Amino acid sequence: MKAVIPAAGRGTRLRPLTDDRPKALVDVAGRPLLSHGLDRLADLGVSEFVLVVGYRKEAVIDHYGDAFADVPITYVHQREPKGLADAVLRAESEVDDDFLVFNGDNVMTGDLGGVVERQQIEGVDATLVVDDVTRDEAAETGVFVTDDDGRLDAVVEKPDDPPSTRVLTGLFGFDPEIFHACHLVQPTDRGEYELTDAVDLFLRADRRVETVSFDGQRVNVNTPADRERAAQLLDQS
Repeated sequence: MKAVIPAAGRGTRLRPLTDDRPKALVDVAGRPLLSHGLDRLADLGVSEFVLVVGYRKEAVIDHYGDAFADVPITYVHQREPKGLADAVLRAESEVDDDFLVFNGDNVMTGDLGGVVERQQIEGVDATLVVDDVTRDEAAETGVFVTDDDGRLDAVVEKPDDPPSTRVLTGLFGFDPEIFHACHLVQPTDRGEYELTDAVDLFLRADRRVETVSFDGQRVNVNTPADRERAAQLLDQS
């Protein structure tokens, strides 16, 4: 199973650390931020990394070359930061089977193997790794809503008034049909194409979307404070 890793961000909230390097190469606990995610994916036995690069892409390509931990790397280019759905679409020509998507600025501990196992079940179209957070945290990311029977009903991106505190973690499994959904996504007011909107289209098309509860700890590194928290998490693991 291949893994698509969006890693094209500028990391503006991490300045001045990103003044001379892309966000993916910002040091976290003595190693580039992206390397921690690649380690976790290599542990899952992925067959290939598809890195979506953009800002200062040459630095990422020069650093990682053709492989990481003996897993081959293919690079695709996202010219402008237009959201995760757009980033995933950059990898469409490189993927022809079920695959993972891992947000490249995540640092995660714990067992991640459940997403691979669930996505490999016949008939599963998408697998979302989900976590319980505070309401303030829920307002900053994608939350999912269940119906009266407890089934996944919708995904809402960055709600002002979160309808739940169950959120997406930035790790997904997808059938290649997700690319079609990404093509149908409409831009937000910010001009971004959200991956959560593509998942919502999957749900409305009665695709089989499963969830796996995350049992570890994670930090989405966006600010210097997040960077410090991620380093502490890695030191403790």
